[in-house]
Amino acid sequence: MFSDFAFNIFQKSIDTYHIKDNVNQEFTNPYPKDQVEHLLYRKNWIDTVQWHYEDIIRDPDIEPKAALELKRKIDASNQDRTDLVEYIDSYFLNKYQSVQVKENATINTESPAWAIDRLSILALKIYHMQEEVNRTDASKEHIQKCSEKLAVLLEQKKDLSTAIDQLLSDIEAGNKYMKVYKQMKMYNDEELNPVLRGQKG
Repeated sequence: MFSDFAFNIFQKSIDTYHIKDNVNQEFTNPYPKDQVEHLLYRKNWIDTVQWHYEDIIRDPDIEPKAALELKRKIDASNQDRTDLVEYIDSYFLNKYQSVQVKENATINTESPAWAIDRLSILALKIYHMQEEVNRTDASKEHIQKCSEKLAVLLEQKKDLSTAIDQLLSDIEAGNKYMKVYKQMKMYNDEELNPVLRGQKG
């Protein structure tokens, strides 16, 4: 199933990141550029680094200048994340381009890649909740609460994985069809963001 395939790659990315556990570490993609594995690994690496950006920026003692620099890194990361989702959807569009779509086929509320985006984030939630469960310096109450949350996350993984695989199966069978809308992020565009447009003048 594609969901298991993707989740295993996400886990590999997360495990590799946490060897050094540093947002500034060098990124190396172990998969060839012409394979979907390359996109999935890169996608999760972006998510993993941003997860830790979000931790850092919540430090109450962070210097304003450092916070601003980090906010801009988060903005850039969000754009990279969106780009990778669109690349993954392009992979599926190409894969299923010859499918004969049935007359009564329906469209899904989200594309396959945006569902896989949620699976990538879920992999991070599971990893870090498991870390909390494994803590030896936390109270029994904390461990219990985190264990309960971890159980919910694992159930969510099962449900989301099932939904992703069903969606791909439906697309392959022509029961659903893909229609991808490019993300029109206005705040990064010098012509659409009035602040940036004003600076150009």
